Amino acid sequence: MKDAKEQISAVRRQVGDRTLAAGEARVSTISQVYDTDLDDLWEAVTSPERIPRWFLPVSGDLREGGSYQLEGNASGTITRCDKPRGYSATWEFNGQVSWVEVRLSAEGDGRSRFELEHVAHVADEFWDQYGPGATGVGWDGALLGLAMHVANRATVNNPEIVASWAASDEGRLFYRLSSDSWAEAAIANGTDPEAARAQADRTYAFYTGT
Repeated sequence: MKDAKEQISAVRRQVGDRTLAAGEARVSTISQVYDTDLDDLWEAVTSPERIPRWFLPVSGDLREGGSYQLEGNASGTITRCDKPRGYSATWEFNGQVSWVEVRLSAEGDGRSRFELEHVAHVADEFWDQYGPGATGVGWDGALLGLAMHVANRATVNNPEIVASWAASDEGRLFYRLSSDSWAEAAIANGTDPEAARAQADRTYAFYTGT
């Protein structure tokens, strides 16, 4: 696994709000630059053969207008596909619908940025309890997986290895730092610092079972 502190510091996080037709929504944005070119990064995040190596097994018709299913997780519809610049999709999980947009851009010197924006209607009581880290920590884990995959395509996302790492000191440090980083992003968006850090503590406890 990649060093937790190094990975967390390589990621940018932002929290915001947006007014949609159905009401107010929360916006979480996360991004990281990878040592690979735009075409390879596009393939890594769209190929049904490569996605399971860093994220989850996926099935469906992976093209604009098609549907997808992540094993044991979200499903949805791919609403936009702009190779190799990005795509948009609904994110349907646990009876709720939210929206994700992936944006890819060249950074020069053969490097490329992956940016994901997640827009969701979140009940105030849930947001007050966990803040952006509830889903943000999960996205941090995805970007960690992508970083390891880009560094070594032979890397396989083994659930048993991931579970063992998550219970290790390094895994717990990752979750602590991720939770705290999302708290700082919330503070930058205007959340009371004490409330944001309490949300981070509850998020960390949720992910680590402590």
